Amino acid sequence: MPRFKMTMAYDGHLFHGFQKQPNQRTVQGTIEEALKKMSKAKRIVVHGSGRTDAGVHALGQVIHFDFPNDNIPANKMVLALNSMMPTDIVFKEASIVDESFHVQYSTKGKWYRYIVNQDRFVDPFKRFYTGHYPYKLDVSKMQEAASDLLGEHDFTSFAASGGQIIDKVRTIFYVKIWQKPEENEIVFDFIGNGFLYNMVRIMVGALLEIGNGRRPIHDLERVILAKDRQEVRNTAPASGLYLYHVFYEEVPEKYRLDKKNN
Repeated sequence: MPRFKMTMAYDGHLFHGFQKQPNQRTVQGTIEEALKKMSKAKRIVVHGSGRTDAGVHALGQVIHFDFPNDNIPANKMVLALNSMMPTDIVFKEASIVDESFHVQYSTKGKWYRYIVNQDRFVDPFKRFYTGHYPYKLDVSKMQEAASDLLGEHDFTSFAASGGQIIDKVRTIFYVKIWQKPEENEIVFDFIGNGFLYNMVRIMVGALLEIGNGRRPIHDLERVILAKDRQEVRNTAPASGLYLYHVFYEEVPEKYRLDKKNN
């Protein structure tokens, strides 16, 4: 059976996360239901590069699945699935890959983006697509603090309870914090070899506290060494988080800020 690798985007607002769950609307469940119809009731399992939570969005989620019909070219699979998807899912591209490829285990890195809106009041048209933080922020302080996240660390202090992974060591390659003045937004970009449960949202929460003057600029060094989730209790809301891109080739040198710090 051919193995399809597909890149997709979705609006996570009305999904109960990516992973299939009984009696819940999920991204995986929606795709599997469509594939079941296409394959005349055969069960096809969809694998995702990451299990985004309820309310989290994706611009570059990647999936793979084995399809029993070997007469469908990759471009036709995009057309077929898009014709069956709800309007909050769209497939961008597809390819047929070797059976040794696994969408999760073959990754070289992931890029998550978090967007914070700073309007005084919640914008009703952004409430499901940004986090909201109407307080004063010093972006330069957050940018300086972000460098302490680069490199290989035990990120236990940034892992929410409920995660199943025991090994909390991850490497952060790249962090960039930048402003979109026309939208009154601040954007946080994180690229790493992997991320723990709620890790990006917890890192954003800590950086916002630094930007607001509630933590010293280099407090993250202490937090990392503490290996204690209680050191960072603020978790940014799911609405501002996007799975932006998944790397299956080595992460480009321009995104390897961790090497420049060594």
